[in-house]
Amino acid sequence: MSDARPIEVALENRLMGQGIYVDEVTRLPRASNEETAETGDISDGAGLSISYETVSQSKRIDSDEVGTVVRTVLDIGAEREWTPGRLEATSQSTDGDIRGRWHVEAEWFDELGVAFDDLEFSERVLETRDHNSVTE
Repeated sequence: MSDARPIEVALENRLMGQGIYVDEVTRLPRASNEETAETGDISDGAGLSISYETVSQSKRIDSDEVGTVVRTVLDIGAEREWTPGRLEATSQSTDGDIRGRWHVEAEWFDELGVAFDDLEFSERVLETRDHNSVTE
């Protein structure tokens, strides 16, 4: 059964149950046909920027939280027959401190299962983690 709510709301609701609390989801600009205003539908290849808080003892982004967010985006995409575009994520502590940023290139979503497998996809995504803004 598909979730009829906008992708932003579906993402927030599903991640909350996983201990990831979405602060903001923004659709990334696209050259044409970004969305249908009346329904809030999102077109294939449209990207998202997400900012979220997570309860974690680690000051850095861990692979579990990245995997949870990516799997949730992929699950919502599969249900809606939507292929995600670029995904940009900012992870924060519950105190609002930035723990880091990471992203998924649109091409990686397109090539998942075709040009490379789940393991290579995961490795690519995890390599994008940027902890430069984190103070230890």
